[in-house]
Amino acid sequence: MGVKYPEKEEVEIDDITLLEPEGVYSYADYLKWTFEERVEIIKGKIFKMSAAPATKHQEVSSILGYEIFGYLKDKNCKVFYAPFDVRFPKDLSDSNEETFTVVQPDISVICDLIKLDEAGCKGAPDLIVEILSPSTSSKDLKEKFWLYQEHKVKEYWVVYPGENIIEPFELDHEGIFRSKGKFVEGDALKSTVLSGFSIQINDVFKS
Repeated sequence: MGVKYPEKEEVEIDDITLLEPEGVYSYADYLKWTFEERVEIIKGKIFKMSAAPATKHQEVSSILGYEIFGYLKDKNCKVFYAPFDVRFPKDLSDSNEETFTVVQPDISVICDLIKLDEAGCKGAPDLIVEILSPSTSSKDLKEKFWLYQEHKVKEYWVVYPGENIIEPFELDHEGIFRSKGKFVEGDALKSTVLSGFSIQINDVFKS
């Protein structure tokens, strides 16, 4: 008869300072964190999120989310808003311990509904929108840009709320994000992923 070892105790972390800044963390670790600070993990590395988005950030998110939600009515896609966990495992069969990336995009549209579970989305959304803020702009334009490209997010919109600009990137047949240009007030932005959906930039920044 084999020796039965006691199960490893799950320890919750309620203070972010207890984490090693240069440590490597998985989604399983993330689930044990109970501190108030919002964080994301990209390839095992911790990135802090802004404590509370600015008013204009929230207004832009609400307008875009509302328009996308209305368009998706009676369609086989769903839209979700942060905080909403999107995990990017190397393989969809990877366990929580084997998953080292979890992010919270401002807006996520998922059309392959099998990717949805009680914890959020496991795998790449079809469309992701990130609204830049001073504390997260570098991450959104660098780490997340390459992350979303690597995992084949079909369309990625970067919103510059201070400049009233949206720059959409589309994944080409070689798996590379290509900018469709910077859309400004007076322009109409059409989505490639959401066929038939378009929005006036004036309406996004009308406040």
